[in-house]
Amino acid sequence: MTIEHLVTHSGGFHADEVFSSVILTRLYPSAKLVRSRSPQWITAGPDRVIYDVGGAYDAAAGIFDHHQRGAPLRPDGQPYSSFGLIWHHFGRAYLEASNVPAEDIETLHASFDASFVLPIDQVDNGAVSLSDAGPLASMTLPGLIETLKPVFDSTDPAAEEVGFHLALSIARSFTEARVANSAAKRRAEAVVHQAIFAAGSDRILELPMGMPFRPAIVKAGADHLLFVVHPRQQDWCVTGIRQTEDGYAQRADLPAAWAGLTGVALEQVCGVQGASFCHNARFIAAAATREAALAMARLAVDEALALQA
Repeated sequence: MTIEHLVTHSGGFHADEVFSSVILTRLYPSAKLVRSRSPQWITAGPDRVIYDVGGAYDAAAGIFDHHQRGAPLRPDGQPYSSFGLIWHHFGRAYLEASNVPAEDIETLHASFDASFVLPIDQVDNGAVSLSDAGPLASMTLPGLIETLKPVFDSTDPAAEEVGFHLALSIARSFTEARVANSAAKRRAEAVVHQAIFAAGSDRILELPMGMPFRPAIVKAGADHLLFVVHPRQQDWCVTGIRQTEDGYAQRADLPAAWAGLTGVALEQVCGVQGASFCHNARFIAAAATREAALAMARLAVDEALALQA
């Protein structure tokens, strides 16, 4: 069977069919994307995938709607949107097409579903309200996609189609970046685990470059670590380790006396030649050399342990 058409509904668009289109256009790049509610298009056929329209869910027939009675539910009882259905059936192939290593596909498929797809499903089905995000509601992905719809009094007959394809382009960039970053975290995990082993009981973790490190530290149970040191393009970085993935509180803060200082002023206060910067919030500092960065990290560890005593 050759898929020649990707069919979703015309009219106003939402995040679920926009992101579904991202997945399907990657897998079927030569297929024509059709936005229509005409029966001739939303009736299942061997040459098409139909989604978010059609009043049925039948994967074998290539139709993935969720608006009908008896619409499909996730194993935990939460409702799917078209994005969830498309990801469930096509997500693994999308990850493969994105050059994700075979051994990481199941893990990334599940994590992307939980962190990216499910929230869009929940919003589309009214299970979660954008207002739950408070003042950030308009900055969520579903909220931003909504802003690309044409204004109510637009007289341009092509406005909805133009808006949809603009949304599709933006959604594609976000999806590709999220998948690439998730795959990168998996690669970083192996490097961080090796560094943790090399560090032993040391409170400082030295990495060969900047990379995502907290998930691997947590997974390894390396609760003794307080600071991470790694090179940047032209200097070295000393950074704290967040207590939680989404919070700002650190396992240990850099010394209060360093806060907001740079250059000579910082060198004089901390006593380390080459110390160049400390953020006012005390979660990151910089130094000109590896030796200076490690010296700053040692001082920060000593102060943190003294405060904990």
